[in-house]
Amino acid sequence: MVQQNGNSDKVWFITGSSRGFGRVWAEAALKRGDKVAATARNLDSIAELKEKYGENVLTLELDVTNASQVKEAVTKAHEHFGRLDIVLNNAGYSLVGTIEEASTEDVKAMYETNVFGPLHVIHAALPILREQGRGHILGTSSNLGHVVLPVIGYYCSSKWAFEAIHESLAAEVKAFGINVTIIEPGAYATEFGSQESLKFAPGLDIYTDFKNQFIEGLKTMERGNPEATPDAIFKIVDAEHPPLRFFLGNQNLPWVRKAYDERLKEWEDWAEVSNAAQG
Repeated sequence: MVQQNGNSDKVWFITGSSRGFGRVWAEAALKRGDKVAATARNLDSIAELKEKYGENVLTLELDVTNASQVKEAVTKAHEHFGRLDIVLNNAGYSLVGTIEEASTEDVKAMYETNVFGPLHVIHAALPILREQGRGHILGTSSNLGHVVLPVIGYYCSSKWAFEAIHESLAAEVKAFGINVTIIEPGAYATEFGSQESLKFAPGLDIYTDFKNQFIEGLKTMERGNPEATPDAIFKIVDAEHPPLRFFLGNQNLPWVRKAYDERLKEWEDWAEVSNAAQG
């Protein structure tokens, strides 16, 4: 049973507020009367929020790969609003390419945003949340933090790392009154599939047909409405005991359950060999 604490007057710090879930959730929080420090690499992309919501929003230029800029932005947000209740790591992008095609430089660049960027935010925010004795860190992951698709395997790997970091973090900061929740969306009709949210590795001809079939298959996937998601996010941040993991949408649980059933069966099929190797 979900218990609510009834407090909807919250201060948010959100990365990647210019589009996608970051924009949807920032606007929804402002509409319900919360205050938001909205960040984006390009201030012009979030200027409309300031015009529309006035003193309830603080817009900040932020590249999450820049640790010093992250620390400065988090400090400014805290000084401006006097506290931080919710820190939402939402910035990220996907690298499209097979394991052979993508260069280590491309993979490192994606990890700088998808893994190290959130770490910069966490490192900057934790001393503030710890001093407050409360706070809630949210991280936008994916159902691909549990299952893997070809062609975007490196993106999936960044979400597996993201999930492990946040699960460990949750245990480490619980005693300080800080909650951690990993938001795991399925397929949604956001701008995540746009050119700004994708980077393509140089292709090899041997994978062309395979990738074309994969991309055509993605086009047929049912996609959720991002505007339908804020109420679920509010239930999580208002809950007295929020979940560590939360599937966003109705497609994830059946897919992940099937994947784990297959893994368990394979481990069990090889259990005799595994146990013999114990010595």
